[in-house]
Amino acid sequence: MKSHQFKFLTVAFILVVLSCTTPKNIAFTKPNKSNLETKVDSVLKLMTLEEKIGQMNQYNGFWDVTGPAPKDGAAALKYDHIKKGYVGSMLNVIGVKNVKALQKFAVEESRLHIPLLFGFDVVHGYQTISPIPLAESASWDLEAIKKSAQIAAEETAAVGLNWTFAPMVDITRDARWGRVMEGAGEDTFLGSKIAYARVKGFQGDDFSGTNTILACTKHFAGYGFAESGRDYNTVDIGNSTLQNIILPPFKATVDAGVRTFMNSFNEINGLPSTGSKFLQREILKGEWKFDGFVVSDWGSIGEMVTHGHAKDGKQAAEMAINAGSDMDMESYLYVENLAALVKEGKVNEALIDDAARRILKVKFEMGLFDNPYKYCDEAREKATLGKQEFQEGVLDMAKKSIVLLKNENDLLPLKKSNQKIALIGALASDKSSSLGSWRAASKDNTAVSVLEGMQKYTGNQLTYEKGADVAIGTPVFGSETIINTTDKSGFDKAVVAAKNADVVVLVLGEIGFQTGEGRSRVNIDLPGVQQELLETIYKANPNIVLVLNNGRPLTIPWADAHVPAILEAWQLGTQSGNAIAQVLYGDYNPSGKLPMSFPRNVGQLPLYYNHKNTGRPSTNDATSVFWSHYGDEKNSPLYPFGYGLSYSKFEYSILNLSANSFSGDEKIVVSVNIKNTGKVAGKEVVQMYLRDLFGSSTRPVRELKGFEMVALNPNETKTVSFEIDSKLISFYTPNNKWEAEPGDFKVFVGGNSDATLQADFKFVN
Repeated sequence: MKSHQFKFLTVAFILVVLSCTTPKNIAFTKPNKSNLETKVDSVLKLMTLEEKIGQMNQYNGFWDVTGPAPKDGAAALKYDHIKKGYVGSMLNVIGVKNVKALQKFAVEESRLHIPLLFGFDVVHGYQTISPIPLAESASWDLEAIKKSAQIAAEETAAVGLNWTFAPMVDITRDARWGRVMEGAGEDTFLGSKIAYARVKGFQGDDFSGTNTILACTKHFAGYGFAESGRDYNTVDIGNSTLQNIILPPFKATVDAGVRTFMNSFNEINGLPSTGSKFLQREILKGEWKFDGFVVSDWGSIGEMVTHGHAKDGKQAAEMAINAGSDMDMESYLYVENLAALVKEGKVNEALIDDAARRILKVKFEMGLFDNPYKYCDEAREKATLGKQEFQEGVLDMAKKSIVLLKNENDLLPLKKSNQKIALIGALASDKSSSLGSWRAASKDNTAVSVLEGMQKYTGNQLTYEKGADVAIGTPVFGSETIINTTDKSGFDKAVVAAKNADVVVLVLGEIGFQTGEGRSRVNIDLPGVQQELLETIYKANPNIVLVLNNGRPLTIPWADAHVPAILEAWQLGTQSGNAIAQVLYGDYNPSGKLPMSFPRNVGQLPLYYNHKNTGRPSTNDATSVFWSHYGDEKNSPLYPFGYGLSYSKFEYSILNLSANSFSGDEKIVVSVNIKNTGKVAGKEVVQMYLRDLFGSSTRPVRELKGFEMVALNPNETKTVSFEIDSKLISFYTPNNKWEAEPGDFKVFVGGNSDATLQADFKFVN
């Protein structure tokens, strides 16, 4: 790499000219807090009002940065703004060559030579794709999830980027919402642990190296509670749900040191989140003392006009900055209006200073003032993309994400020889859908298909038939997926293959772009003609292993009632087919557990295990109609939260408490024995749930409060212990604070949220 000479600010009181060579020759010293604040304030003092506002402005990539400058239109305006120092960040500029060229332009041409941040949606991998986040959450393996984020960060940093808009930590209880695939599911405790792990994976402990990137916690807040599961819809919840269910995963990321937040599209409590002072200034920056910066979601400042909250873009900008939104993503409203609003006295310049200071501070923390080209090494880019270590990492993550839902008569694992196997389903040979949604930098047709994975096992006779396409044409990001509802021309060949097979492996589910942003569904069953294909194949040969590829829980009551073996394999990324094949053939014993309940019927949604008891709970006499129930369906899910089988069998026994009551700083130790009564070694996620029997506000029937993965050999028994203290039983009370209330509690331990092994204890003052 050639040396680059540029000017940039380094300390509070001077401008110096430094020579920047390759990043490996730059010694990054993590600044102490006081030194850092001095540097940030010194830069701020040299900035004009317009330049400070410029740091708060983020633009999307808009021209070939290695080509000639744009001459007119919006591109020319953005180009001019970068030159004037009116841009603080860019998104969707990818690749070292492009990032370096644009950074060079910003640093060398602007008056104060302040480097840019470069952001991109790296949700579950850059080019090497991990399972979708919901699938990863099914692993309940925090170290593996952290490692997955580390892989994504290293590959992302290698192409010049330094900021991802992840993790999404929205809790959701409605599988109709397409963005369930981006999060950790329905549970606050599990979601908080995973949110913390993902931030640590992306950011590490500091930014001294070139293998970490900024994380961005999103969407603040309530987005997962959109009414009727329809994306961008209104959210209408009480403060108890906000504080006890929605906010804890966001707070966990602050505890993990996340440096950026993104607000959400929805309104909450009658206000668009982007304009919520309560969320951004009172809670995030006040109560939680978050000292990073908040970026709007794409155009969400301008959308406050459409919401009917602001009368025009100028007022929307005023509302957003006053509420605490520091950076404007692609609405142009800050750069166009804030200076005038300050001069008119409608916005205090101290708020502009605060926002710019937060953004500059993060840039200093990342070492961008020491070396703006820190992430721009073409040799590292070439050596890092898709490297074998990453492939092994995402394969491990994929195997851990698979959930065994059903396995009658031990149909799985498949025998490795002397079997005739029919592999059926368009998704079985699909090399793109398993990459899932939110994989903008990946290449189509780069995933290992199930067919390819199974072909590596050569001891059986394997026959493949498509059966039927799921979609018509090739689905693309940003467009509606057109589902095949009529073409069944491949059924006959699939039936012949099934009749001639000992076992049928049937791969059904959703196209990768049927979940994700803007992809809500009214029906969450098998799309198109797939249910008819399943029933047709069942008539030909009922010895079926159903492999589900999907981005959300599906309604599969017919399959549950008829099909002997069901494997939830989600959308597992680059190594999908290898992971599925290894589980099918028993080279990996599945240990995944569901992070979301699977409904029997879409009419049950929203559905979640930690519901309230109500005054007329479902335990009432079923001969009466006057209790909380449906007249045409059970209340319970088809598969509960935390559920997942194994090729091993696990038996729980001897639940003990170290005491029957505790107070103050005391603790109770809960212990349980777990034995592998099966024939093969396996892992089990032992789960502990608590119930607060009465409180100043009503409490859920049970809540996950601890889990541990245990590896057991056949006939081996281990004792697993959990601690219960006052913090663990605390909740956000009507007193508007987190506190533990005296009272009676139950503890449940088992392999899912329906655990029946239980004991009682008290918390006393």
